[in-house]
Amino acid sequence: MSQYTFETKNILVTGGAGFIGSHLCERLLREGHRVICIDNFATSHVRNIDPFLQNPNFRFIRHDINQAFNLDTMRELAAFKLPFQGVQEIYHLACPTSIQKFDQHKIQTLLSNSVGNYHVLELAVKYRSSILLGSSSVVYGARHSDDPFVTEDQMGVVDHMTPRSCYDEGKRFSETMFETYRQVHNIEARIARIFRTYGPRMPINDGHLVPDFILNALENKDIVLYGGENFHSSLIYVTDVVDALMRLMAVQEDPGPLNIGSDIDLSLRDVAEAILDLTGSSSKIVEGEGFDFLSELSLPRTQRAKEALGWLPLVQFKDGLEETISDLKAAKLLLSSF
Repeated sequence: MSQYTFETKNILVTGGAGFIGSHLCERLLREGHRVICIDNFATSHVRNIDPFLQNPNFRFIRHDINQAFNLDTMRELAAFKLPFQGVQEIYHLACPTSIQKFDQHKIQTLLSNSVGNYHVLELAVKYRSSILLGSSSVVYGARHSDDPFVTEDQMGVVDHMTPRSCYDEGKRFSETMFETYRQVHNIEARIARIFRTYGPRMPINDGHLVPDFILNALENKDIVLYGGENFHSSLIYVTDVVDALMRLMAVQEDPGPLNIGSDIDLSLRDVAEAILDLTGSSSKIVEGEGFDFLSELSLPRTQRAKEALGWLPLVQFKDGLEETISDLKAAKLLLSSF
């Protein structure tokens, strides 16, 4: 933990303009902390953080974490008194997550999972910050047909030579980096293995299942099952993920890597039909091509997170869909005005 205790924390969120990151920034600001958001908009958007830009406790730094940076010398952060107070917590979420444009970000993904980690971990050592890695369910490898569930002590098998290995193997190496820094520098380093997440502010027209299904439904276009008729996935609402991340950061004793996700298995057709029902759409459901970045992943056993954090996913799937549909309607209206 940080050497000193401050009533108002300085908290760094890398990838803070992204889908999960922006919801995390919002929650941290609501709880009265000062938030430094770093993002380069590779797969995120400024509209995600636009409501926070006038907040005196929020600072946005447009920067690629793969490039070295020194927070102490940034004039826009002077009010946060970093040379005196430092940074108490770091949430490291920065990594490209595009599905349709995955090939365009391969090198940046590779560097984010290595050089970017290095820059952020060195900050944690400098400030004696607690640091949390937003890892992924991909560390377990492909879903097993005999048992789709995974626990944290299971070792995944990942082919490190596939078209998407810069992300899958990259997340495994990221965990290794965080654990090594914990061992060598005695910093508080936590690891959250985040499973497939949905909710407002997801990237649109990029192959992400829920927002693309909703947009097509709102326009009465075909809903395309990218993974095919038999594709299954779990889906957890974004605010439940944020709650788990903050609980993991705050817990006194490191419980080790934790699965953060839903253990309810859904078929893509189930998801599409639920969206058709909620939107009253006349869209048809059709099968489509797959993408390298879109794979059928394991389902999480979450007992360890429940016991260590007192955490449970609270948002029902239908309720989360309704919130996401409302957000997409507003975004669609905004985009059509330009």
